Amino acid sequence: MISLEAALSQILAAIHPLGMEKVNLLDALGRVIGEDIAASRSIPPKNNAAMDGYALRSADIRGASPEKPVVLDVIEDIPAGAIPQKRVGQGQAARIMTGAPVPDGADAVLRMEDTEKDGQRVRVFVEALEGQDIRLAGEDVRPGEKVISRGDIIRPAEIGMLAALGRSFISVYQKPLIAILATGDELVDVDENPSPWQIISSNSYALAAQVLDCGAIPVQIGIAKDTREDLVAKFKSAMRADIIISSGGVSVGDYDLVKEIMKEVGNNMQFWQVAMRPGKPLAFGSLEGIPIFGLPGNPVSSMVSFEQFVRPSILKMMGHRNLFRKTIRALLKESIDKKKGARHFIRAHIIFEDGRYRAVSTGEQGSGILKSMVQANGLIVLPEDAASVKAGDMVTVQLIDPSLFQTDQPDYL
Repeated sequence: MISLEAALSQILAAIHPLGMEKVNLLDALGRVIGEDIAASRSIPPKNNAAMDGYALRSADIRGASPEKPVVLDVIEDIPAGAIPQKRVGQGQAARIMTGAPVPDGADAVLRMEDTEKDGQRVRVFVEALEGQDIRLAGEDVRPGEKVISRGDIIRPAEIGMLAALGRSFISVYQKPLIAILATGDELVDVDENPSPWQIISSNSYALAAQVLDCGAIPVQIGIAKDTREDLVAKFKSAMRADIIISSGGVSVGDYDLVKEIMKEVGNNMQFWQVAMRPGKPLAFGSLEGIPIFGLPGNPVSSMVSFEQFVRPSILKMMGHRNLFRKTIRALLKESIDKKKGARHFIRAHIIFEDGRYRAVSTGEQGSGILKSMVQANGLIVLPEDAASVKAGDMVTVQLIDPSLFQTDQPDYL
C-alpha cells in the first residue's frame, strides 16, 4: 500500500502539457493561453471624452456657478469616431460625445448636465479641474506592456482585452482527448434494457462528465466484456486518445483481467493499493506513451479517484498552473468514526452559516452509493492517522462544486 501523495507524485511526473493550437477568440474562453500577450498600441489610442459634454479650457470657467455662469462659444460638434477639426481657444468649447478624441487646446470635459445650450454658445454653471473626465491615451495599456501571461486562463476580461488589441486568433494549449472504457460482463449501456442481474454503466457517463468539467474532450469507447480479446480490442481502439481511463477490473477478483492486459499491451505499469477510501485499487502506466488510469469499478470510488488523480493530470496536460480543487476549513456537524491507516474522503454537504462553513455527511458512505455523490458539494478529508472526528471539530473539505460560492444576493447588499 502506498500513500496518496506518493501515487500522485509518480503520476504527475509522467504527465506533460500538450502542444498549442490557434483558436478563434471566443473559442479561447476558459482555455489556457500559450503565449505572452503584449500591447501593440496604446489603449485608448488618443485622449478621449469619458462622458457626453463639452471639451474646454478649465481656466476659462474658473469661478463659474449657477448665479454667475460662464458663456463659451461652441466651435464644433465631435461625435464618437470623428476627428476634431479645430483647436479650442480662449472662451471656446467643443460639444463632444463619449469616446470622441479631445481636441487640441482643451484640458477638461464638462458633463452636459452642468451646462445649458444657448444657440451657438453654451452656459457653464460649474468649474472643472484640469484633466476632468478625460481618458488619457495609454491609461489602460501602453505599447509593449505585457497584459496577459502564458499560462493564464482566458476569462471574459481577457477576451475583451484581446479584442481591444485586435487579436482574433490566439494560441492556447490543446484540449486532450480522454478515452473512457468500462469493463465487466455485468454492464449494459444506458439505452439497453437491463436484466435483473445487469447494471447500467453509469461510470462511463459520470467520468465523461468529469472530463467535460475539466474542459477536456471525452471519447467513450464502450463496454469491454471480461475476455482477453474484447479488452485488447477496446484498449487498442482507445489509442487515438491523449489519456485512457478504464473503470473496473483492477481489484483482486478472478475475472479482473485489466491488470494483466495492461501489462501485455502496455509498459511500465504500476498497480497500487492506495491508502485511501474510497478508491483503494488503482493502476497507472502507459500504452505506447499514452497515460492509462485503471480506476475502481464502484461508482463513488471511480469518481473520487478521478478527482484525486485524473483531474490534476488532465489540467496539467492543458497547461494549467493550479491543478487541485480548493480546500476550506469547516465545522463538522456530526461525529464520524474511521479506521486508521487510510485517508478517507467523506461525501458531504457544505453550507456557509453564521460566518463559517459547516459540513455534514450525505449519509451512507458505501463506495457503490452514487446518491452520496449527488447530494455532495464537498469531500471531507480525514487524514490517515485519524481514528475519529467529533461534532464541533474543524475539518478540511475539498470543494467539488464551484456553485458553493454562489448566493441568492450579493454579500454587500
